[in-house]
Order: sequence, then structure tokens, then C-alpha cells
Amino acid sequence: MRGTFLEQVDDPHVALRAALLDGRALPAPELAAQPVTDEGGVAGIEAVLRGQLARCGLGLVALDEPLTSPDFIALGERLGELTPETDPAVQPNVESGRILHLISAEGNTADVCRQPFSTGPLSLHSEGSGRPASGQPRYIVLMCLHPGDDENAAQTVLVPFAAVDARLPAVDREILGHVRYDRPGVPTVRRVVDGRPVYSFRDFQADALDWVCDTDRFAPQEVRGALAGLLRAMYDEAGARALRWRPGLLAVIDNTWWFHGRSAAPFAGSTRHRHLKRLRITTGTGKAM
Repeated sequence: MRGTFLEQVDDPHVALRAALLDGRALPAPELAAQPVTDEGGVAGIEAVLRGQLARCGLGLVALDEPLTSPDFIALGERLGELTPETDPAVQPNVESGRILHLISAEGNTADVCRQPFSTGPLSLHSEGSGRPASGQPRYIVLMCLHPGDDENAAQTVLVPFAAVDARLPAVDREILGHVRYDRPGVPTVRRVVDGRPVYSFRDFQADALDWVCDTDRFAPQEVRGALAGLLRAMYDEAGARALRWRPGLLAVIDNTWWFHGRSAAPFAGSTRHRHLKRLRITTGTGKAM
């Protein structure tokens, strides 16, 4: 069974999304950023991050100053296999083939490839949701060089899969375990990994989401209801946390634990735009340095 999901203006998640991503201050994660000196090098940073990631799928360290690009890549290689940045649309922002410079210097755009560089909000998503599970990043590594306008700086919004999953009725969880994007090889929207719910999904906003369901036990309207219910649960403010960036803050987000997105941050005349560096890392043991 196949179908297409298109949001309606009166879907509850539409208003919830606007409220959550409008730039209001959200609570910080319970995990506090751990100060790390440069004495231990990238190996010391990795050791701190590994412990945090094992506990809650999030790593946060506060560095005296941002890592150099070679050290940033070296840290990524310790965590796993770096994903090359091959999309032609982002090449002007790519360094060494793997570092993406996220500089919020562009206005709102409908081009999803350029939205990471805009000052508008970025809808909640899991990274690489349109790829096979083996090709989806396990970790997203973000490091702040400059937070942007101090008064209206964008926040990286985090919503845990577990909280979203708990808000859904059992029937919606079952439906989402049979529904996937209408693309070859991609996982179902919901799956269970090591006893935890894992979602492969992004909020397509006004764009169409073509889906396929691998069972005929559910009607198309039930699939639509489950997808709309998922979006409503994703944007429930009760489960949302946010990272407020400062120079040297480094975050590692486990893509099997969290949805992430970005609040709006219209450029308000500050002297510099927000500037983060990003690495994406697929599953791997990393390598010793």
C-alpha cells in the first residue's frame, strides 16, 4: 500500500512547530558540558564523550578554544568513519571534503540543501532519514566557532526519541513500524534497536512525503493519522531541550537517540553570523591516534 502525506494548516503540529522553533529560550539538556583542557589532546576529549554518549546519547564538552580543523577531523576519526560531504549544493561550505561550515548567513529558503545555512528555523529530523540504516550517520559532531547575535542566537533543538515514543498510542507505534519512505532500502519510520525506539524521519513541512506500508492491515487514513500523531509528539515542548552555543562548545548527538533541529535566529545586525563546524560519522569503532 502506498500513499502521500501532506500536512494541513489545521494539523496540530503546525502550530506546535511554529511555537517551538520561534526562538524562545528552551531548557538546556540535563547533561552539563564538561570542561576539557588540551592536555589530553583529542584522546582525552574522546574519553569524556564516550562516557557521556553511553549514558544518554549526547556528549558535551567545553573547550578553552575550538579545535583546529585537523584536530577536529582527528577526533571524528576516533569516533568512527567520517561521512564525505558530496552534495554539490553545499560544496562552497565544505573543508577537506568532510567538514561542513554551518554559517547562518542566508535568508529563509525552500531549498532543503541550503536551509542549514539560513537564519530561519530548521524542522526536526533524524539525520539521513532517506538513506538505508547502514548509511545513516550514527553521530553528528558540532563545534561552535562563533554563536552569532548574542541576543537572538539560534539554538540547536533536541527532542529524545524515547519521549516522543511514549506520547504515541500503541497502535500508532505499530503502524509506524510498518511504514517507510517510498524509497529503496530505507528503514521503517520506527524500529527498535538494542531495546530502544529509533526513528528515521524528518518533518517535510509543506512538501509531500510519499510513503509505503508493508502490510494491508491499516487503512491509508490510519497511516496519515499515525504520521500526524508523530509530528504532534515531536513538537510537544515538554520534551524539548536546546543547546545555546558559545565558542569552544562541542556537542556529539547520537542519531539513534534524538531528533534535532534549529530555532529561528533572524540576523539582527551583529558583526558576525553564527558559525558551527559539523562532522557526520557512520557506525565504526574509530581508530587510535
